[in-house]
Amino acid sequence: MAKITKEAALLYHSQGKPGKIEVVPTKPYSTQTDLSLAYSPGVAEPCLEIEKNPQDAYKYTAKGNLVAVISNGTAVLGLGDIGALSGKPVMEGKGLLFKIYAGIDVFDIEIDQKDPTKFIEAVKAIAPTFGGINLEDIKAPECFEIEERLKAELDIPVMHDDQHGTAIISAAGLVNALQVAGKQIDQVKIVVNGAGASAVSCTKLYLSIGAKLENVVMLDSKGVITQSRTDLNEQKRFFATTRPIHTLEEAMRGADVFVGLSKGNVVSQEMVRSMAPKPIVFALANPTPEISYEEAMAARPDILMATGRSDYPNQINNVIGFPYIFRGALDTQARSINEAMKIAAVHAIAALAKQPVPDVVNEAYKVNNLAFGPEYFIPKPVDPRLITQVSCAVAKAAMESGVARRHIDDWEAYGLHLRELMGYESKLTHQLYETARLGPQRVVFAEGTHPNMLKAAVEAKSEGMCHPILLGNDEVIERLASELELNLEGIEIVNLRHPDEAPRRERYARLLSQKRARQGVTYAEANDKMFERNYFGMMMVETGDADAFITGLYTKYSNTIKVAKEVIGIRDGYHHFGTMHILNSKKGTYFLADTLINRHPSAETLIDIAKLADHTVRFFNHTPVMAMLSYSNFGADAQGSPLKVHDAVDYMQRTYPDLLIDGEMQVHFAIDRRMRDAKYPFTRLYGKDVNTLIFPNLSSANVAYQLLQNMTTDAELVGPIQMGLNKPIHFTDFESSVRDIVNITAVAVIDAIVAKKTAHG
Repeated sequence: MAKITKEAALLYHSQGKPGKIEVVPTKPYSTQTDLSLAYSPGVAEPCLEIEKNPQDAYKYTAKGNLVAVISNGTAVLGLGDIGALSGKPVMEGKGLLFKIYAGIDVFDIEIDQKDPTKFIEAVKAIAPTFGGINLEDIKAPECFEIEERLKAELDIPVMHDDQHGTAIISAAGLVNALQVAGKQIDQVKIVVNGAGASAVSCTKLYLSIGAKLENVVMLDSKGVITQSRTDLNEQKRFFATTRPIHTLEEAMRGADVFVGLSKGNVVSQEMVRSMAPKPIVFALANPTPEISYEEAMAARPDILMATGRSDYPNQINNVIGFPYIFRGALDTQARSINEAMKIAAVHAIAALAKQPVPDVVNEAYKVNNLAFGPEYFIPKPVDPRLITQVSCAVAKAAMESGVARRHIDDWEAYGLHLRELMGYESKLTHQLYETARLGPQRVVFAEGTHPNMLKAAVEAKSEGMCHPILLGNDEVIERLASELELNLEGIEIVNLRHPDEAPRRERYARLLSQKRARQGVTYAEANDKMFERNYFGMMMVETGDADAFITGLYTKYSNTIKVAKEVIGIRDGYHHFGTMHILNSKKGTYFLADTLINRHPSAETLIDIAKLADHTVRFFNHTPVMAMLSYSNFGADAQGSPLKVHDAVDYMQRTYPDLLIDGEMQVHFAIDRRMRDAKYPFTRLYGKDVNTLIFPNLSSANVAYQLLQNMTTDAELVGPIQMGLNKPIHFTDFESSVRDIVNITAVAVIDAIVAKKTAHG
């Protein structure tokens, strides 16, 4: 874990706009009409509707996606009672986590009031603003009364995360750790060191999922909580034991589970050694655990350990739970977060750790093979599946337990909505995957020995999109798959250099030499080429031995382009081919061409690119509205690339009078319809929003898509998508992620499906 200095922390919070959150408008506000709708007089209409039916507040306002993070600053992190205002950076941080992990908006509210009754009254008074309330950093025992009363007196979800967040995550970890250890929750002896809000809530939740009260020993700062003590409050008295023990050392002997919610370095190696076989130790004091990971592992190699730190395996991190619990509660307009919803979250989180880990998680932690076991029994906070797995489970529990005011009927659609909300999936990519699943094709993956290509092939098969064929050394591929823990069942491996493939190489060579004889290609030369993956793989598609081909992770584009022209050829009616990237953003879907192939296109080349772009955009069920771009507008510069663009536009408009295309124009006029219409009302694009951008050369197109890829956080780029070859041959980039390759695979499969339908009339 990187060391965080005081200077760096203060600079982070102060530089630029102070703090960590802001309010962003969600409706247009640029015109007088917009403002009249947003405020007076238009705002009166939703006010009157809400007056008639208060539930309409969820329909007309942000209430249904707004949570209050409320604190009085009496128990801030490890800082203690530092006051309401001093705790504001923490509450802003909590708001940031709500937003980035679950898309939930937050107002942080710091109430300068320690009296529980007055604090409760203040929260109740502002509650109509919110869809839910997250209580934060309020000391025990007041926090118990505050949460209990607010839950009883309000009709929106209220949760004190310090109590229940840690409880839910640690309970999920406990369920899985017990499974790894081969132990039953109703039989294990549990020691809980700490008796504050979090410890009490954790232990009560363990009891709810099957632990026995008589098997629990809890300790506070004075030692074991026993029935002989007279200094116990109501919460502690519930856990008082009759056992004749008084110290942590005594409690640890023979224990199966230790949960530390106290302070650092209070557990010794001797205490850990005294525990039962395969002990489970959750040392959750932060930043210094009750015993360090290194000391615990040295004391007991059979230990199953979790901490609150991100630099060790199995981090108990509240962010795994609270964003998604509130997400499910808000989306069902739940009246509360009840025990059933918390238990549903426990089991959803526990179940997720047993599923194959997505590549994005492995990449984030710089590993290749996270798998359920001693070092991975709690999902990682970056796991994108948490929002669907946990939110859906909580929402279902809200409905089944009777606290939901809104019911969800289509869970698949709800899951898609959640993934789109967080930018994990767009409607376009979802449609691509669904369409590809309708007719899985045989797809050749050129670089079968590349980890990303191998993972993508396995994932595409598991998605039901294709029947993968991997090119490469079979022994190397199988060894790599074993290291990455990938299942190759049902995936064909073709070692094109193997003697058994000689007859196929020879057949391909004869066909290629016949096809290219007039270009001087001899059989011997063609046979040599068949030892190269791109020639061999493309010939598989050319001859019908496969339906589509994906390459590019190891090969330079210039070589791939050359091979594609030789083996596959350019589609009739064109002299060039190109590529396109699709940008999915909150503003809409944009098609960018040509992003990879044609370096210095002539007017004739730009005409081919525009015609191909028209065909490709329609392929994706969009009507193209095309702007041909330049650094100048409509003849302002009559030489160089603007002249080529001008001539291409002139040809396209004369030849295709119904096509919505115009230029040359600067990109901001292409994107901003109002500005374009005002200054250039004569354009064929008047009143239309452009969705297709044709760039004047490769430099501008390539820079544009890479800039968008690196600068845009709320958008996704799909591509490159091949335009203009005779067969479904598609390219990737050497930096392509697994997701990028899977997206291209979906496109290649659909391309192959359409090609077959076209061939059969």
